[in-house]
Amino acid sequence: MKTILFGGSFDPIHNGHIQLLQAFEEVIQPDRIVLMPAYVSPFKQGRTVTDASHRLAMCRLAFRERSDVIVSDWELRRQGASYTYQTLEMLAESVGNGTIYLITGADMFLSIDRWRCPSVIFRHAVIGSIPRNQDDIRILQQKADYLHAVGARTLLLDTAVMTVSSTEIRQKLRTGDSIASLVPESVAQYIHTHQLYQELPDDNGIL
Repeated sequence: MKTILFGGSFDPIHNGHIQLLQAFEEVIQPDRIVLMPAYVSPFKQGRTVTDASHRLAMCRLAFRERSDVIVSDWELRRQGASYTYQTLEMLAESVGNGTIYLITGADMFLSIDRWRCPSVIFRHAVIGSIPRNQDDIRILQQKADYLHAVGARTLLLDTAVMTVSSTEIRQKLRTGDSIASLVPESVAQYIHTHQLYQELPDDNGIL
């Protein structure tokens, strides 16, 4: 069994997240995809994050027509800082001899050896990422070479995906700009209905 694990704050989930996932899906051909909203990212502690119930609902709306995508609330129910190694240990129990592919953005890929218990992450998952631009390709490959030397497995794709951040979307919402091209329609409607992102500070830096 091949499983893709894609985690993040998803505040909100957007088309860049979806395109990133689709790019790996085409290459890996997974048996299942697990989308895992974090309760609190270890990198975002002390910063304001939208309530977990809203972030979970938006993720489920974004993939409501995909029966093969499991939007898991496991990290949300655990609460506290969401450490990837713990999530991977949990998934590994259900995968058995299968392979888990942990999908990350470029910034996260470059720092993954400094995450909590990196050896556990490397044991349980292949680490995948995509460059944001041509300049990133060389940097990511150098990092992949280093990670291989310390026991990690990696998968880098040279594929163009939408460059957008959740921070950018939140800023557009506060200034009244359209986000129609940046998020699924169902997510945009949810944000409007619940009047989200009206008063959050600009410096959350949430992916």
